[in-house]
Amino acid sequence: MQPVQCVPKLWELLYPKMYVPSVVHIDPGDLYDRGIRCVLLDLDNTVVPRDKTDLSPEVADWIRRLKEKGIKACVVSNNGPERFRRVSGMEDLPTVCRAVKPRKHPFRKAMRMLGAAPEETAVVGDQIFTDILGGNRLGLYTILVVPMPGKEYWATEMFNRRLEKLVLNRIKKKFTPGGLAEWEK
Repeated sequence: MQPVQCVPKLWELLYPKMYVPSVVHIDPGDLYDRGIRCVLLDLDNTVVPRDKTDLSPEVADWIRRLKEKGIKACVVSNNGPERFRRVSGMEDLPTVCRAVKPRKHPFRKAMRMLGAAPEETAVVGDQIFTDILGGNRLGLYTILVVPMPGKEYWATEMFNRRLEKLVLNRIKKKFTPGGLAEWEK
């Protein structure tokens, strides 16, 4: 009897399909051409720094361009609703708060809210062990962004970011400067 090869599959759950410097580097037209009609967005350090309450004009414009392209968006955050309410510029987006990512339930709930199927849904986030792992567990198109500068939640900094350093070195070797994985070319 041969041993089961589960380690490569485990690594694949941690690899995003795309890796970009920020959300504004994601082309809504490219997403649309890939069949993406729904984007599930992380909040802190993905679209707004954790210690800020206003979207940058660039991120607000990117969200507007998503909508113009016919792509629905929903925020899926481990934060509570009070944090989401403090962020201006996102009032018209639906949200799933206290998501406990990488659990599958919050992603499924967001897709139900938007009437989207997994094959037409992307997850955009700054954390491998919450956003990317959660999205990949459901077969969603996962996009990792470099975390925005600013203050981190203490547990994210102490645990997630340290573990991510190990995985990021492997991920960076798979990506071109344009953000596409070598296996997508």
